[in-house]
Amino acid sequence: MNATLISLADEVLRGDAQLETPPKNARETLPDSSLPDSSLPDSSLPDSSLRETSLLHLALIIGGCGAFYGACMGSFGGAKWDQILYSALKVPLLLGVTFAFALPTFWMLNTLSGLRDEFLVCLRALAAAQAGQAIVLASLAPFTLLFYASFANYQNAILWNVAMFAFAAASAQHLLKIYYRPLIRRDVRHRKLLFGWLFLTGFIGLQSAWMLRPFVGNPEKPTAFIRTEGWSNAYEVLAGLVAGALR
Repeated sequence: MNATLISLADEVLRGDAQLETPPKNARETLPDSSLPDSSLPDSSLPDSSLRETSLLHLALIIGGCGAFYGACMGSFGGAKWDQILYSALKVPLLLGVTFAFALPTFWMLNTLSGLRDEFLVCLRALAAAQAGQAIVLASLAPFTLLFYASFANYQNAILWNVAMFAFAAASAQHLLKIYYRPLIRRDVRHRKLLFGWLFLTGFIGLQSAWMLRPFVGNPEKPTAFIRTEGWSNAYEVLAGLVAGALR
């Protein structure tokens, strides 16, 4: 299982994850120059050429890599183990909630556009990009720990993690464009729906992150899974900050 997940993580980052079920006889689909020796059994072909990417495996990557970064994220200021545990749980929760809340609307948009027959392929593309985001986050964890060891300011720690999430999100969008290229070549309407997905996840993700705070524990406040003032509107707070800045 571990070898499979590591191999899949490598495929995800290279944009090579298999999104569609290939033909039963994969050998026939290979170009002549890449045909293996006829004496080799079919099992000698790469796994990625014989089966589509497992959504379960992608979910395991999102959960594992997200939890790893979350644990590092929550360790600011020598945080207690419970804050580290909370953050390890909340990063994959944030990714999962954003994905799950945006998916029904995206399915409806695909249905109205007459593209529902390809929705499973779209779903794998979206999940692969989400897994890519989690992998990038996990790869940035050592830099976050180094930043924590170098600076002790709580606000700076929050801004640093915002920058890490922004970089990981941008990387995920790059991967998503790669995975969507075959779909767009078949039907250009997928391009418009892709922008719709980016809007949905951005809108839902910001509010979800606001409600699930704190991800970085404040040393001056008691440890909490969710702040008591968490049930508020992120966009209302953001508008207030902008209005205050303009005065």
